Amino acid sequence: MEEDKKLYRMFLNGDNESFELIINKYMEKMIYFIYKFVKSMDVAEDLAQDVFVYILMNKEKYDSKYSLKTYLYIIAKSKSLNYVKKQNRISYLQDNEYIFTEQEIEDVIFDKEQAQKLKIAIDHLPEPQNQVIYLADIEELSYQEISSILDMSLSKVKTLIHRGRKKLKEILMKEVNYYGE
Repeated sequence: MEEDKKLYRMFLNGDNESFELIINKYMEKMIYFIYKFVKSMDVAEDLAQDVFVYILMNKEKYDSKYSLKTYLYIIAKSKSLNYVKKQNRISYLQDNEYIFTEQEIEDVIFDKEQAQKLKIAIDHLPEPQNQVIYLADIEELSYQEISSILDMSLSKVKTLIHRGRKKLKEILMKEVNYYGE
């Protein structure tokens, strides 16, 4: 793991060969990990490449206090689940030639507005409550994954989530009372 961090630091300092070493080390494992979600080797290969393109384009987002492997797998899982969700929606529409009603369109818009309000409310939580709530409720990671990513004990993660959700409820209730919704 320390080797990965060293390679990544070298990559940040302009050494592209170190990034190639990271790709060579994880690409095959990443493809098989993604394949478990998407059930297509071609798609898995494309999504694995997307993971490394994301890393390349967002160099500064990686926090070296966490394992690079964990970070890569989180991105891979996210990209895989997004792909599967998108494919399921497309498949549903093609299979059923479904036409949305005006009410369903309004529901989708309402859901997006609610999600935006939730994200804003999460931003108002103190650190690290906002991190654990975001990872648990938005990214849908397990408590164990959050524990690994944030380098916290499992019991601390559970406590922060419990307190964070309680505080989040208070924030959202204040907003409802303020706007009279």
